[in-house]
Amino acid sequence: MTSARIPLGTSGLQVFPLALGGNVFGWTADEEQSFAVLDAYVAAGGNFIDTADAYSAWVEGNRGGESETVIGKWLASRSNRSDIVVATKAGAHPDFRGLSAGTIKGAAEASLRRLGTDHIDLYYTHFDDETVPVEEIITALDQLVKDGKVRHIAASNISPERLAASLAFSEREGLARYVALQPHYNLVSRDTYEGALQDTAAAAGLAAVPYYALASGFLTGKYRPGATVDSARSAKAGGHLESERGRKVLAALDQVAGERNAEIATVALAWLAARPTVAAPIASARTVEQLPALVAVADLRLTDRELALLTEASA
Repeated sequence: MTSARIPLGTSGLQVFPLALGGNVFGWTADEEQSFAVLDAYVAAGGNFIDTADAYSAWVEGNRGGESETVIGKWLASRSNRSDIVVATKAGAHPDFRGLSAGTIKGAAEASLRRLGTDHIDLYYTHFDDETVPVEEIITALDQLVKDGKVRHIAASNISPERLAASLAFSEREGLARYVALQPHYNLVSRDTYEGALQDTAAAAGLAAVPYYALASGFLTGKYRPGATVDSARSAKAGGHLESERGRKVLAALDQVAGERNAEIATVALAWLAARPTVAAPIASARTVEQLPALVAVADLRLTDRELALLTEASA
């Protein structure tokens, strides 16, 4: 396995070509399982961990922050903070909803405490809050950078217009500027990124770090007609089988995976990694066994013919 590193946009950060999603930590993976997955990811060369302060507030009995707490304990027990690029997000925690200046500040401080660190490498606005002017959001994020609490800022779930306005304000005022964008993007969901949002990101030199890179597990190939899958996300993923696009994409993935002797998930991630602006797709593993197919994206370069086949199937 390679310990490949790629530049994350203009940030100067060098990251592994697969970001490990932390949404499962403290949810479908307990602390012991989470530590095992994190250890295996780092052993495979990984250094880029993605979480959010809201993970996993949707679970009964959870308050949000569970994932950050698990990651913080792991960083402390492994003494490897300086080797890891930690990305987290603000705006959706039950105690810190929205993106007012005070909320951003409070959310960041709570995340730092849970992560047990003095800085966050990449800090995203999780969902845009259109009730707050971009000027207020950027100014609050810039203050976190000036205070040394955040190294770089980024956005997720934002419109092309608000993204462009944010970038223009940063440029005009000489404030911290978004370096990355986290869009919903995969082989069965292309219009969630392609078009104006991708164009805005490309023009500004932003790195895209797509979430739902495997469409909640559909693009691992385990969802087939008549198959039952034991997963918290199976209803969402299984729905893609109903669509013609979903079936065409699976057939193309089967073909390429067969020819390359690769896992279907690896091929789906490799297509995404080859798309314009994409730096590192995000995928999560609940168990160590699920990880090899994900990190293998670092070593799989699809040919132009293979990429075209997948692009056509997913159109």
